Amino acid sequence: MNVDVLIIGAGPVGLYGAYYAGVRGLRTAVVDSLGQVGGQVSAMYPEKQIYDVAGFPAVSGRRLIANLVEQAAPYEPAYVLGEEAQRLERAPTGRLVVKTGAGTEITAGAVVVTGGIGTFTPRPLPAGEEFLGRGLAYFVPEAADHAGRDVVIVGGGDSAVDWALMLHPVARSVTLVHRRAAFRAHHGSVARLAASPVEVVVNAQVTAARGGDRLERVELSTGRTLPCQRLVAALGFTANLGPLREWGLDLHDNRHLVVDSAMRTNVPGIFAAGDIADYDGKVRLIAVGFGEVATAVNNAAVHLDPAAQLFPGHSTDNPAPGP
Repeated sequence: MNVDVLIIGAGPVGLYGAYYAGVRGLRTAVVDSLGQVGGQVSAMYPEKQIYDVAGFPAVSGRRLIANLVEQAAPYEPAYVLGEEAQRLERAPTGRLVVKTGAGTEITAGAVVVTGGIGTFTPRPLPAGEEFLGRGLAYFVPEAADHAGRDVVIVGGGDSAVDWALMLHPVARSVTLVHRRAAFRAHHGSVARLAASPVEVVVNAQVTAARGGDRLERVELSTGRTLPCQRLVAALGFTANLGPLREWGLDLHDNRHLVVDSAMRTNVPGIFAAGDIADYDGKVRLIAVGFGEVATAVNNAAVHLDPAAQLFPGHSTDNPAPGP
């Protein structure tokens, strides 16, 4: 596959980058190790309301991602999903060649890394792993899948509390099990949890999961047995830059890519934006990432064609092509 710009990461920032690359008339591919677009937003909190996106008093994660995909669609970016960007080479022409773990080879004039926290892997639940896909899950992409079910959520962070609050209106019962009395989640969310019908069991852990073809019940360290057809493990994630560490990029804290004011990394032709990018005064918000990726893509356009203007023009003068 040959493109002008390869975007690594199909989260909100990467999707907005695909739109801006289209505005610049650049052929674009977007690669992501997850099998769907949306990154952490789609995987972890698609139904959660987001309040700090300009112009939207509130927008669900699912709606935000759908809007971003629709915004980029007229420019026909190519999506390479479920494949991790692994190897980087430079062709004799100077173009960058990225190979994925599935063997896909993408040649691009510039690369924009918008991989958020990198590849993230859920921390496994010590008990019940044998029911993965048969009642045990690490994400809650659809609230409707839990309708009329007895749900047990394990964890004390934002995801655990958010999912409990999201599911209790549709589930038959929701029980949140946390091994400590104190929660890591935002205090406002914890207060809403305390005022909700969700049963909270603290100083406890799930020690066993029981059932036949499907999960039926779980046992707690307190001696209780709970009916459970849906067990959600929200124990956090381990983030890893993975193969990007081998690309010769300057790193900060071994987790983030150091960039300048043009969002350039130390490797010519590679830019970064969003949570994965780092510079003095960095603020990690989706709203900030949108501005960063617009800066990165427009500078990438100049990298590809030094005679091009950095300023892309006003969108009111350059509407997206029609169907």
